Amino acid sequence: MAEPDSTRYAAGGVSARLDYSAPMPARNSSMISDRNRRILALALPIIGGMTSQNLLNLVDTAMVGALGAAPLAAVGIGSFLSFMSVAVVIGLATAVQALAARRYGEGLHEQTAVPLNGGLILALLLGAPIAVALYLLAPWVFALMTPDAEVVAQGTPYFQMRLLSVVAVGMNFAFRGYWNAVDLARLYLYTLLVMHAVNVVLNYCLIFGHFGAPALGTLGAGLGTTISNWLGTIIYFAMAMRLCQGNGFLHQLPAPRQLVQQLRLGLPSSVQQFLFSAGLTAFFWIMAQVGTRELAVSNVLINITLVAILPGIGLGLAAATLVGHALGRGNAVDAHRWVWEVCRVGLIIFVLLALPMLLLPDLILGLFLHDASLVEAGRLPLRIVGATIALDGIGLIVMHGLLGAGATGQVMTVAMVLQWLLFLPAAWIMVNGFGLGLVALWSGFVGYRCLQTLVFAYLWQQRGWTRIRI
Repeated sequence: MAEPDSTRYAAGGVSARLDYSAPMPARNSSMISDRNRRILALALPIIGGMTSQNLLNLVDTAMVGALGAAPLAAVGIGSFLSFMSVAVVIGLATAVQALAARRYGEGLHEQTAVPLNGGLILALLLGAPIAVALYLLAPWVFALMTPDAEVVAQGTPYFQMRLLSVVAVGMNFAFRGYWNAVDLARLYLYTLLVMHAVNVVLNYCLIFGHFGAPALGTLGAGLGTTISNWLGTIIYFAMAMRLCQGNGFLHQLPAPRQLVQQLRLGLPSSVQQFLFSAGLTAFFWIMAQVGTRELAVSNVLINITLVAILPGIGLGLAAATLVGHALGRGNAVDAHRWVWEVCRVGLIIFVLLALPMLLLPDLILGLFLHDASLVEAGRLPLRIVGATIALDGIGLIVMHGLLGAGATGQVMTVAMVLQWLLFLPAAWIMVNGFGLGLVALWSGFVGYRCLQTLVFAYLWQQRGWTRIRI
Protein backbone atom coordinates (compact mmCIF):
# COMPACT_ATOMS: atom_id res chain seq x y z
CA MET A 1 0.00 0.00 0.00
CA ALA A 2 1.56 3.30 -1.06
CA GLU A 3 2.13 5.84 1.65
CA PRO A 4 0.20 9.08 0.99
CA ASP A 5 1.87 12.46 1.23
CA SER A 6 -0.75 13.77 3.60
CA THR A 7 -4.30 13.32 4.75
CA ARG A 8 -6.79 15.21 6.80
CA TYR A 9 -8.65 14.32 9.94
CA ALA A 10 -11.23 16.14 12.01
CA ALA A 11 -11.64 15.83 15.75
CA GLY A 12 -13.76 17.91 18.05
CA GLY A 13 -14.34 20.46 15.32
CA VAL A 14 -10.60 20.96 14.77
CA SER A 15 -9.07 20.17 11.40
CA ALA A 16 -5.36 19.40 11.14
CA ARG A 17 -2.93 18.10 8.60
CA LEU A 18 -0.89 14.93 8.99
CA ASP A 19 2.52 15.26 7.37
CA TYR A 20 4.35 12.09 6.34
CA SER A 21 6.91 13.54 3.98
CA ALA A 22 8.71 16.06 6.20
CA PRO A 23 12.00 14.55 7.39
CA MET A 24 12.61 14.14 11.07
CA PRO A 25 15.48 16.17 12.50
CA ALA A 26 18.79 14.35 12.68
CA ARG A 27 18.98 12.31 15.84
CA ASN A 28 21.78 12.65 18.33
CA SER A 29 22.51 10.83 21.57
CA SER A 30 20.90 13.57 23.66
CA MET A 31 17.65 13.38 21.65
CA ILE A 32 17.57 9.59 21.88
CA SER A 33 18.15 9.77 25.63
CA ASP A 34 15.34 12.31 26.01
CA ARG A 35 12.94 10.13 24.05
CA ASN A 36 13.90 7.05 26.05
CA ARG A 37 13.26 8.98 29.26
CA ARG A 38 9.89 10.02 27.86
CA ILE A 39 9.03 6.39 27.11
CA LEU A 40 10.10 5.19 30.55
CA ALA A 41 8.34 8.05 32.34
CA LEU A 42 5.08 6.94 30.74
CA ALA A 43 5.64 3.20 30.86
CA LEU A 44 7.22 2.53 34.25
CA PRO A 45 4.22 3.60 36.38
CA ILE A 46 1.96 1.50 34.14
CA ILE A 47 4.30 -1.49 34.32
CA GLY A 48 4.62 -1.06 38.07
CA GLY A 49 0.88 -0.98 38.54
CA MET A 50 0.26 -3.94 36.27
CA THR A 51 3.12 -5.88 37.86
CA SER A 52 1.51 -5.39 41.25
CA GLN A 53 -1.78 -6.62 39.78
CA ASN A 54 -0.32 -9.78 38.34
CA LEU A 55 1.94 -10.41 41.31
CA LEU A 56 -1.27 -10.31 43.29
CA ASN A 57 -2.70 -12.94 40.96
CA LEU A 58 0.36 -15.05 41.63
CA VAL A 59 -0.09 -14.55 45.38
CA ASP A 60 -3.71 -15.63 45.02
CA THR A 61 -2.60 -18.62 42.98
CA ALA A 62 -0.04 -19.58 45.62
CA MET A 63 -2.64 -19.23 48.40
CA VAL A 64 -5.28 -21.26 46.58
CA GLY A 65 -2.63 -23.78 45.50
CA ALA A 66 -2.23 -24.71 49.15
CA LEU A 67 -5.83 -25.99 49.07
CA GLY A 68 -5.08 -28.58 46.37
CA ALA A 69 -5.22 -29.20 42.60
CA ALA A 70 -9.03 -28.95 42.26
CA PRO A 71 -9.35 -25.48 43.88
CA LEU A 72 -6.36 -24.30 41.84
CA ALA A 73 -7.95 -25.52 38.61
CA ALA A 74 -11.27 -23.97 39.65
CA VAL A 75 -9.74 -20.54 40.24
CA GLY A 76 -7.89 -20.83 36.92
CA ILE A 77 -11.12 -21.41 35.00
CA GLY A 78 -12.99 -18.85 37.10
CA SER A 79 -10.35 -16.20 36.46
CA PHE A 80 -10.67 -16.52 32.72
CA LEU A 81 -14.44 -16.65 32.84
CA SER A 82 -14.23 -13.42 34.84
CA PHE A 83 -11.86 -11.93 32.28
CA MET A 84 -14.29 -12.87 29.54
CA SER A 85 -17.16 -11.32 31.52
CA VAL A 86 -15.47 -7.92 31.78
CA ALA A 87 -13.88 -7.97 28.32
CA VAL A 88 -16.60 -5.89 26.68
CA VAL A 89 -16.38 -3.08 29.23
CA ILE A 90 -12.59 -3.01 29.58
CA GLY A 91 -12.17 -2.89 25.82
CA LEU A 92 -13.92 0.49 25.83
CA ALA A 93 -10.90 1.91 27.69
CA THR A 94 -9.05 1.83 24.36
CA ALA A 95 -11.42 4.46 23.00
CA VAL A 96 -11.04 6.57 26.16
CA GLN A 97 -7.25 6.59 25.81
CA ALA A 98 -7.19 7.17 22.05
CA LEU A 99 -9.68 10.06 22.16
CA ALA A 100 -8.24 11.71 25.28
CA ALA A 101 -4.66 11.45 23.95
CA ARG A 102 -5.73 12.96 20.62
CA ARG A 103 -7.44 15.90 22.35
CA TYR A 104 -4.37 16.31 24.56
CA GLY A 105 -2.07 16.41 21.52
CA GLU A 106 -4.34 19.00 19.90
CA GLY A 107 -4.04 21.20 22.99
CA LEU A 108 -7.76 20.85 23.86
CA HIS A 109 -7.07 20.00 27.50
CA GLU A 110 -10.47 21.21 28.65
CA GLN A 111 -12.07 18.38 26.61
CA THR A 112 -9.80 15.50 27.61
CA ALA A 113 -12.12 14.15 30.33
CA VAL A 114 -15.20 14.01 28.06
CA PRO A 115 -14.19 10.56 26.71
CA LEU A 116 -13.66 9.44 30.32
CA ASN A 117 -17.21 10.48 31.17
CA GLY A 118 -18.43 8.47 28.21
CA GLY A 119 -16.40 5.46 29.29
CA LEU A 120 -17.88 5.53 32.79
CA ILE A 121 -21.42 5.73 31.38
CA LEU A 122 -20.81 2.81 29.01
CA ALA A 123 -19.21 0.73 31.78
CA LEU A 124 -22.38 1.07 33.82
CA LEU A 125 -24.85 0.56 30.96
CA LEU A 126 -23.06 -2.50 29.59
CA GLY A 127 -21.50 -3.96 32.72
CA ALA A 128 -24.55 -4.17 35.00
CA PRO A 129 -26.74 -6.40 32.76
CA ILE A 130 -23.75 -8.61 31.90
CA ALA A 131 -23.01 -9.15 35.60
CA VAL A 132 -26.61 -9.97 36.53
CA ALA A 133 -27.14 -12.39 33.65
CA LEU A 134 -23.89 -14.29 34.20
CA TYR A 135 -24.36 -14.45 37.97
CA LEU A 136 -27.60 -16.35 37.42
CA LEU A 137 -26.05 -18.58 34.77
CA ALA A 138 -22.76 -19.19 36.61
CA PRO A 139 -23.40 -22.82 37.74
CA TRP A 140 -24.41 -23.86 34.21
CA VAL A 141 -21.52 -21.97 32.57
CA PHE A 142 -18.94 -23.49 34.89
CA ALA A 143 -20.29 -27.00 34.36
CA LEU A 144 -19.69 -26.57 30.63
CA MET A 145 -16.00 -25.92 31.26
CA THR A 146 -15.03 -29.11 33.07
CA PRO A 147 -16.50 -32.54 33.86
CA ASP A 148 -14.86 -32.55 37.29
CA ALA A 149 -17.67 -31.99 39.84
CA GLU A 150 -15.27 -30.82 42.55
CA VAL A 151 -13.79 -28.18 40.26
CA VAL A 152 -17.31 -26.96 39.43
CA ALA A 153 -18.26 -26.81 43.12
CA GLN A 154 -15.11 -24.86 44.00
CA GLY A 155 -15.20 -22.56 40.99
CA THR A 156 -18.85 -21.45 40.78
CA PRO A 157 -18.91 -19.34 43.97
CA TYR A 158 -15.53 -17.83 43.07
CA PHE A 159 -16.86 -16.80 39.65
CA GLN A 160 -20.04 -15.35 41.12
CA MET A 161 -18.09 -13.22 43.58
CA ARG A 162 -15.92 -11.88 40.76
CA LEU A 163 -19.02 -10.95 38.74
CA LEU A 164 -20.06 -8.49 41.45
CA SER A 165 -17.23 -6.20 40.34
CA VAL A 166 -17.81 -6.11 36.56
CA VAL A 167 -18.97 -2.48 36.62
CA ALA A 168 -16.09 -1.48 38.91
CA VAL A 169 -13.52 -3.11 36.64
CA GLY A 170 -14.97 -1.37 33.57
CA MET A 171 -14.79 2.02 35.29
CA ASN A 172 -11.28 1.36 36.57
CA PHE A 173 -10.06 0.61 33.05
CA ALA A 174 -11.73 3.78 31.76
CA PHE A 175 -9.80 5.75 34.38
CA ARG A 176 -6.60 3.92 33.44
CA GLY A 177 -7.03 4.92 29.80
CA TYR A 178 -7.55 8.53 30.81
CA TRP A 179 -4.59 8.71 33.23
CA ASN A 180 -2.31 7.22 30.57
CA ALA A 181 -3.54 9.68 27.93
CA VAL A 182 -2.87 12.80 30.00
CA ASP A 183 0.52 11.77 31.45
CA LEU A 184 -0.82 10.88 34.89
CA ALA A 185 -0.08 7.15 34.81
CA ARG A 186 1.48 7.39 38.27
CA LEU A 187 -2.03 7.77 39.72
CA TYR A 188 -2.88 4.35 38.29
CA LEU A 189 0.18 2.91 40.03
CA TYR A 190 -0.61 4.50 43.40
CA THR A 191 -4.21 3.27 43.34
CA LEU A 192 -3.31 -0.28 42.35
CA LEU A 193 -0.76 -0.54 45.12
CA VAL A 194 -3.45 0.33 47.66
CA MET A 195 -5.97 -2.02 46.03
CA HIS A 196 -3.62 -4.96 45.98
CA ALA A 197 -2.34 -4.49 49.50
CA VAL A 198 -5.96 -4.64 50.64
CA ASN A 199 -6.63 -7.65 48.41
CA VAL A 200 -3.70 -9.65 49.80
CA VAL A 201 -4.87 -9.07 53.36
CA LEU A 202 -8.50 -9.89 52.53
CA ASN A 203 -7.59 -13.05 50.66
CA TYR A 204 -5.32 -14.24 53.46
CA CYS A 205 -8.16 -13.75 55.92
CA LEU A 206 -11.08 -14.96 53.81
CA ILE A 207 -9.46 -17.98 52.15
CA PHE A 208 -8.01 -19.50 55.32
CA GLY A 209 -10.12 -17.89 58.08
CA HIS A 210 -7.43 -15.86 59.83
CA PHE A 211 -8.03 -13.02 62.31
CA GLY A 212 -11.56 -14.15 63.07
CA ALA A 213 -12.76 -14.17 59.45
CA PRO A 214 -14.64 -17.21 58.10
CA ALA A 215 -12.59 -19.71 56.06
CA LEU A 216 -14.36 -19.36 52.69
CA GLY A 217 -11.78 -21.00 50.42
CA THR A 218 -12.20 -20.08 46.76
CA LEU A 219 -15.28 -17.96 47.52
CA GLY A 220 -13.12 -15.86 49.84
CA ALA A 221 -10.55 -15.33 47.07
CA GLY A 222 -13.26 -13.97 44.77
CA LEU A 223 -14.81 -11.79 47.47
CA GLY A 224 -11.46 -10.22 48.39
CA THR A 225 -10.79 -9.31 44.77
CA THR A 226 -14.25 -7.76 44.33
CA ILE A 227 -13.93 -5.58 47.43
CA SER A 228 -10.52 -4.30 46.29
CA ASN A 229 -11.86 -3.49 42.80
CA TRP A 230 -14.65 -1.32 44.22
CA LEU A 231 -12.17 0.36 46.55
CA GLY A 232 -10.12 1.31 43.49
CA THR A 233 -13.17 2.82 41.80
CA ILE A 234 -13.86 5.00 44.84
CA ILE A 235 -10.25 6.20 44.92
CA TYR A 236 -10.26 7.01 41.19
CA PHE A 237 -13.44 9.09 41.50
CA ALA A 238 -11.97 11.01 44.42
CA MET A 239 -8.78 11.73 42.45
CA ALA A 240 -10.68 12.85 39.36
CA MET A 241 -12.97 15.14 41.35
CA ARG A 242 -9.87 16.86 42.74
CA LEU A 243 -7.68 16.97 39.62
CA CYS A 244 -9.91 16.93 36.54
CA GLN A 245 -12.71 19.42 37.08
CA GLY A 246 -11.11 21.80 34.58
CA ASN A 247 -10.96 19.03 32.00
CA GLY A 248 -14.70 18.43 31.97
CA PHE A 249 -14.92 15.52 34.42
CA LEU A 250 -18.63 14.93 35.17
CA HIS A 251 -19.42 18.39 33.76
CA GLN A 252 -19.14 17.96 30.00
CA LEU A 253 -21.06 14.78 29.32
CA PRO A 254 -20.63 13.49 25.78
CA ALA A 255 -23.45 14.21 23.37
CA PRO A 256 -25.33 11.14 22.07
CA ARG A 257 -23.44 11.45 18.76
CA GLN A 258 -20.09 11.49 20.60
CA LEU A 259 -21.11 8.53 22.75
CA VAL A 260 -22.01 6.55 19.63
CA GLN A 261 -18.66 7.51 18.05
CA GLN A 262 -16.84 6.38 21.19
CA LEU A 263 -18.77 3.12 21.20
CA ARG A 264 -17.91 2.52 17.55
CA LEU A 265 -14.23 3.16 18.23
CA GLY A 266 -14.16 1.02 21.34
CA LEU A 267 -16.45 -1.80 20.21
CA PRO A 268 -13.87 -3.60 18.02
CA SER A 269 -11.42 -3.53 20.92
CA SER A 270 -14.17 -4.82 23.23
CA VAL A 271 -14.94 -7.64 20.80
CA GLN A 272 -11.22 -8.41 20.56
CA GLN A 273 -10.88 -8.50 24.35
CA PHE A 274 -13.94 -10.72 24.61
CA LEU A 275 -12.75 -13.11 21.92
CA PHE A 276 -9.25 -13.23 23.42
CA SER A 277 -10.57 -14.00 26.89
CA ALA A 278 -13.12 -16.44 25.49
CA GLY A 279 -10.28 -18.04 23.54
CA LEU A 280 -8.24 -18.46 26.72
CA THR A 281 -11.30 -19.98 28.36
CA ALA A 282 -11.68 -22.35 25.39
CA PHE A 283 -7.98 -23.17 25.73
CA PHE A 284 -8.59 -24.13 29.37
CA TRP A 285 -11.60 -26.21 28.27
CA ILE A 286 -9.41 -28.09 25.79
CA MET A 287 -6.73 -28.48 28.46
CA ALA A 288 -9.36 -29.87 30.87
CA GLN A 289 -9.89 -32.72 28.41
CA VAL A 290 -6.24 -33.66 28.89
CA GLY A 291 -6.63 -33.79 32.68
CA THR A 292 -7.11 -31.84 35.91
CA ARG A 293 -3.40 -31.98 36.72
CA GLU A 294 -2.51 -30.47 33.35
CA LEU A 295 -5.18 -27.84 33.92
CA ALA A 296 -3.64 -26.91 37.26
CA VAL A 297 -0.17 -26.61 35.69
CA SER A 298 -1.60 -24.47 32.88
CA ASN A 299 -3.16 -22.12 35.42
CA VAL A 300 0.28 -21.51 36.91
CA LEU A 301 1.90 -21.17 33.47
CA ILE A 302 -0.63 -18.61 32.24
CA ASN A 303 -0.23 -16.52 35.40
CA ILE A 304 3.56 -16.54 35.02
CA THR A 305 3.16 -15.62 31.34
CA LEU A 306 0.84 -12.74 32.18
CA VAL A 307 3.44 -11.34 34.57
CA ALA A 308 6.20 -11.75 31.97
CA ILE A 309 4.31 -9.86 29.25
CA LEU A 310 3.43 -6.95 31.54
CA PRO A 311 6.27 -4.79 30.20
CA GLY A 312 4.83 -5.32 26.73
CA ILE A 313 1.41 -4.13 27.84
CA GLY A 314 2.81 -1.23 29.87
CA LEU A 315 5.13 -0.11 27.08
CA GLY A 316 2.32 -0.64 24.60
CA LEU A 317 0.01 1.67 26.53
CA ALA A 318 2.82 4.24 26.60
CA ALA A 319 3.23 3.81 22.83
CA ALA A 320 -0.52 4.33 22.33
CA THR A 321 -0.32 7.62 24.23
CA LEU A 322 2.76 8.80 22.31
CA VAL A 323 1.13 7.88 18.99
CA GLY A 324 -2.06 9.74 19.95
CA HIS A 325 -0.13 12.84 21.00
CA ALA A 326 1.92 12.84 17.78
CA LEU A 327 -1.15 12.41 15.59
CA GLY A 328 -2.88 15.17 17.55
CA ARG A 329 0.04 17.43 16.60
CA GLY A 330 -0.32 16.32 12.96
CA ASN A 331 3.02 14.45 12.87
CA ALA A 332 2.53 10.94 11.48
CA VAL A 333 6.28 10.38 10.98
CA ASP A 334 6.89 10.84 14.69
CA ALA A 335 3.93 8.59 15.52
CA HIS A 336 5.43 5.82 13.40
CA ARG A 337 8.87 6.26 14.92
CA TRP A 338 7.65 6.16 18.53
CA VAL A 339 6.44 2.56 18.30
CA TRP A 340 9.78 1.17 17.14
CA GLU A 341 11.66 3.19 19.74
CA VAL A 342 9.41 1.75 22.43
CA CYS A 343 10.12 -1.75 21.05
CA ARG A 344 13.88 -1.19 21.35
CA VAL A 345 13.48 -0.22 25.00
CA GLY A 346 11.26 -3.24 25.60
CA LEU A 347 13.60 -5.76 24.00
CA ILE A 348 16.18 -5.36 26.77
CA ILE A 349 13.53 -5.92 29.43
CA PHE A 350 12.10 -9.01 27.70
CA VAL A 351 15.52 -10.68 27.42
CA LEU A 352 16.12 -10.17 31.14
CA LEU A 353 12.71 -11.65 31.96
CA ALA A 354 13.30 -14.66 29.72
CA LEU A 355 16.50 -15.78 31.46
CA PRO A 356 14.93 -17.07 34.72
CA MET A 357 12.32 -19.04 32.76
CA LEU A 358 15.01 -20.62 30.62
CA LEU A 359 17.56 -21.27 33.36
CA LEU A 360 15.52 -21.72 36.57
CA PRO A 361 12.13 -23.17 35.60
CA ASP A 362 11.92 -25.57 38.54
CA LEU A 363 12.56 -22.80 41.05
CA ILE A 364 9.81 -20.63 39.54
CA LEU A 365 7.26 -23.44 39.25
CA GLY A 366 8.06 -24.68 42.75
CA LEU A 367 6.70 -21.45 44.19
CA PHE A 368 3.19 -22.46 43.07
CA LEU A 369 3.21 -26.22 42.56
CA HIS A 370 3.89 -28.42 45.58
CA ASP A 371 3.96 -31.72 43.69
CA ALA A 372 7.27 -32.66 42.02
CA SER A 373 5.47 -34.37 39.14
CA LEU A 374 3.55 -31.16 38.36
CA VAL A 375 6.79 -29.17 38.38
CA GLU A 376 8.30 -31.66 35.95
CA ALA A 377 5.27 -31.39 33.66
CA GLY A 378 5.53 -27.61 33.54
CA ARG A 379 9.31 -27.36 33.02
CA LEU A 380 9.47 -27.55 29.20
CA PRO A 381 6.35 -25.42 28.55
CA LEU A 382 7.79 -22.68 30.78
CA ARG A 383 11.07 -22.76 28.84
CA ILE A 384 9.10 -22.46 25.61
CA VAL A 385 7.37 -19.38 27.00
CA GLY A 386 10.74 -17.89 27.97
CA ALA A 387 12.20 -18.50 24.51
CA THR A 388 9.39 -16.57 22.80
CA ILE A 389 8.43 -13.90 25.34
CA ALA A 390 10.42 -11.13 23.62
CA LEU A 391 8.59 -11.57 20.32
CA ASP A 392 5.24 -11.72 22.09
CA GLY A 393 6.04 -8.54 24.02
CA ILE A 394 7.02 -6.63 20.89
CA GLY A 395 3.74 -7.71 19.32
CA LEU A 396 1.85 -6.20 22.23
CA ILE A 397 3.67 -2.87 21.83
CA VAL A 398 2.88 -2.67 18.11
CA MET A 399 -0.71 -3.74 18.72
CA HIS A 400 -1.22 -0.91 21.19
CA GLY A 401 0.34 1.51 18.74
CA LEU A 402 -2.33 0.50 16.23
CA LEU A 403 -5.02 0.90 18.88
CA GLY A 404 -3.70 4.34 19.80
CA ALA A 405 -4.02 5.35 16.15
CA GLY A 406 -7.62 4.12 16.08
CA ALA A 407 -7.02 0.92 14.06
CA THR A 408 -9.19 -1.11 16.44
CA GLY A 409 -10.97 -2.95 13.63
CA GLN A 410 -7.73 -4.25 12.10
CA VAL A 411 -6.44 -5.41 15.47
CA MET A 412 -9.71 -7.21 16.19
CA THR A 413 -9.69 -9.00 12.83
CA VAL A 414 -6.10 -10.21 13.11
CA ALA A 415 -6.50 -11.39 16.69
CA MET A 416 -9.79 -13.15 15.97
CA VAL A 417 -8.57 -14.97 12.86
CA LEU A 418 -5.31 -16.20 14.36
CA GLN A 419 -6.79 -17.30 17.68
CA TRP A 420 -10.19 -18.66 16.66
CA LEU A 421 -9.63 -19.88 13.11
CA LEU A 422 -6.05 -21.10 13.48
CA PHE A 423 -4.88 -21.83 17.03
CA LEU A 424 -8.00 -23.15 18.78
CA PRO A 425 -9.01 -25.60 16.00
CA ALA A 426 -5.39 -26.80 15.88
CA ALA A 427 -5.36 -27.23 19.68
CA TRP A 428 -8.57 -29.27 19.59
CA ILE A 429 -7.13 -31.50 16.86
CA MET A 430 -3.91 -31.94 18.84
CA VAL A 431 -5.84 -33.32 21.81
CA ASN A 432 -8.72 -35.18 20.19
CA GLY A 433 -7.08 -36.21 16.94
CA PHE A 434 -3.52 -36.99 17.96
CA GLY A 435 -3.75 -37.40 21.74
CA LEU A 436 -1.13 -34.72 22.39
CA GLY A 437 -0.90 -32.94 25.72
CA LEU A 438 0.54 -30.05 27.68
CA VAL A 439 3.76 -29.39 25.72
CA ALA A 440 2.09 -29.47 22.32
CA LEU A 441 -0.72 -27.15 23.38
CA TRP A 442 1.65 -24.58 24.87
CA SER A 443 3.87 -24.75 21.80
CA GLY A 444 0.83 -23.98 19.67
CA PHE A 445 -0.15 -21.12 21.97
CA VAL A 446 3.20 -19.32 21.79
CA GLY A 447 3.43 -20.06 18.06
CA TYR A 448 0.21 -18.26 17.22
CA ARG A 449 1.26 -15.31 19.41
CA CYS A 450 4.53 -14.97 17.49
CA LEU A 451 2.70 -15.08 14.16
CA GLN A 452 0.38 -12.35 15.45
CA THR A 453 3.41 -10.16 16.17
CA LEU A 454 4.59 -10.46 12.57
CA VAL A 455 1.18 -9.48 11.20
CA PHE A 456 0.89 -6.44 13.49
CA ALA A 457 4.40 -5.31 12.49
CA TYR A 458 3.44 -5.55 8.81
CA LEU A 459 0.31 -3.46 9.37
CA TRP A 460 2.28 -0.82 11.25
CA GLN A 461 4.82 -0.55 8.44
CA GLN A 462 2.05 -0.21 5.86
CA ARG A 463 0.82 2.93 7.70
CA GLY A 464 -2.81 2.57 6.72
CA TRP A 465 -3.60 3.71 10.27
CA THR A 466 -2.56 7.25 9.31
CA ARG A 467 -5.83 7.71 7.41
CA ILE A 468 -8.09 6.94 10.39
CA ARG A 469 -10.17 9.86 11.71
CA ILE A 470 -11.19 10.02 15.35
